[in-house]
Amino acid sequence: MSTPTDAELDFVDDVAVFFEREGMPLISGRVLGWLLICDPPEQSAAQLAETLQVSRSSISSATRLLTPSGLVEGVRRRGERQEFFRIAADGWSRMLAGRYAKTAAFRAITEEGLRVLSGSTPERRERLSNVNELYRFLEGELPALWRRWEAHVAAQREGGRG
Repeated sequence: MSTPTDAELDFVDDVAVFFEREGMPLISGRVLGWLLICDPPEQSAAQLAETLQVSRSSISSATRLLTPSGLVEGVRRRGERQEFFRIAADGWSRMLAGRYAKTAAFRAITEEGLRVLSGSTPERRERLSNVNELYRFLEGELPALWRRWEAHVAAQREGGRG
């Protein structure tokens, strides 16, 4: 494993700050940033801790946060006791698909809220109505967008074979 350059660490920090603004802990964002560019692509917790200059417990917390979405996966190598982490091949797609799947559920919640506020003034309902309309729109549009994405990926794979 080579030592990361300052430019690589700057990239890692940029990724971390981006995701921190989305509510993710900074260390998890740094792990994600490093896993996007590291060589080799699979890193042990010890390697991550050394590279990112953080504790193993911080790495453990970060990987526990990143693995349920499918974005990061833990893998084992035959004959080795430690777990290695990597960005899953389709991790970004799985993570977004999971978020998109929640669109209908949140739209239903906003509709219940609108029912609760049915006797309220239009001004009071406006914020919730705006969110409901957005999620209703997304719920209708995302399946077609997702199908186009899958077709794009399939075409890329086909093009790569020839």
